[in-house]
Amino acid sequence: MPGSAFITGFLLSATLIVVIGAQNAFVLRQGIRRQHVGAIVSFCALADLLLIAAGVAGLAAVLGSLPRLTSLLTVLGAGFLIWYGLSALTRALHPRTLYAGADAQPLSLRLAMAQAAGFTLLNPHVYLDTVLLMGSIGARQPPDARAWFIGGAAAASGAWFTSLGYGARLLAPLFARPRSWRILDTLVSLTMLTLAALLVRQALR
Repeated sequence: MPGSAFITGFLLSATLIVVIGAQNAFVLRQGIRRQHVGAIVSFCALADLLLIAAGVAGLAAVLGSLPRLTSLLTVLGAGFLIWYGLSALTRALHPRTLYAGADAQPLSLRLAMAQAAGFTLLNPHVYLDTVLLMGSIGARQPPDARAWFIGGAAAASGAWFTSLGYGARLLAPLFARPRSWRILDTLVSLTMLTLAALLVRQALR
């Protein structure tokens, strides 16, 4: 039973996390630039672990009964995504500022972690996936198997963010050209603004 719970948690987490979104796009970009990758990967993986554990422990039921909190997170998340989407669009329109590697304009560790926290904690879908969905499924596991479920989910999350953050450096030669950064930031901007529009639409319902 513990092994089955671990596999269930792993597969469910892997299915939910391997989606092009704001958080993954940020980890990918920082991985290509080789800036604070370890700290960002660790933060994202740890945040997933804590949110999933909180959901399994009962937070899913609490958030499910507080629709106003969900609406607030939706509005805050949309605002954050609009800000970052417009920032990415500005970078794409000024390719002279886009360089990979050591010549890139670096983010401070504090700013990088603040942005990682924003993409993680201001995204309502993170709570829907980790706290509500995975939390409710994990809570239905037998008591002695819940820790295994959480461990499997955390293992999938850690493996994904590690692969995304450190594997991105293989793309560094491609992104040595400003044109490649322009394309990436344009795609990031469109992703962020599209997600923001969807969140605004959800909030207005």
